Amino acid sequence: MENRSQFITIPGAIIIGCAIIAIALVYIFHPVSSKTTTQNSAQLPTVTMAPITTNDHIFGNPNASIKIVEYSDPSCPYCKMFNPTMEQVMGAYGANGQVAWVYRQFPLDKPDQNGNILHPNAGHEAQAFECAASVGGNDKFWAFEKEWYNVFPLQGATGRSVADDTAQLADIAKTVGLNAQSFSDCLGSGQMKDKVEAEYTDGINAGVSGTPYNVILTPSGNKIPLAGAVSFATMKTTIDTLLNAGTTN
Repeated sequence: MENRSQFITIPGAIIIGCAIIAIALVYIFHPVSSKTTTQNSAQLPTVTMAPITTNDHIFGNPNASIKIVEYSDPSCPYCKMFNPTMEQVMGAYGANGQVAWVYRQFPLDKPDQNGNILHPNAGHEAQAFECAASVGGNDKFWAFEKEWYNVFPLQGATGRSVADDTAQLADIAKTVGLNAQSFSDCLGSGQMKDKVEAEYTDGINAGVSGTPYNVILTPSGNKIPLAGAVSFATMKTTIDTLLNAGTTN
């Protein structure tokens, strides 16, 4: 996971993610009662986030038993590394409608307490994602998202200018079949800035401090936060356990 103040290695993120999963699974198999509410509330963090609506970018069945809301930064190398994992998740669980993937913007383009900005171009890139959706709809959004993470350099945004990004964003728009002029007009106008900022604020409310950051909505309506670029094996274990719990509760 990547945030403003520090970098967490992938193994470290996995350890954090597994710890959260362990807490969540204890919560799942010990249903809340009047006697256990206080204890379970301490175990599982409270997540406050905007409800999923038709305005979200949803890959898969909107009525899936499990929904994974990912807060992501287009400039984040860990998000690039995690993207194939989510594609693998959807390959395993999306076709049969069990899992839906919801993508929300969380660009780390704000100054930290020292005035440093981790990803200066991330907000501009996030607006491009939203322009892809505005011009081409949900399918083009996901095509654009996939292509961006395929071609964006693993080392991230270091040394890249806005002009470099704008040229690559335009190339991706052409590659996925968007109207080039409409996409350029949208991005140049800044009309998606407010939407990106609203999703960033939603992420702050949900407890996001770095990317990638997922909130798993369970069949019973619980929200499980999962930080970092965790492995497919970790995601699979979590999803299978939640699906099994959902059939018995």
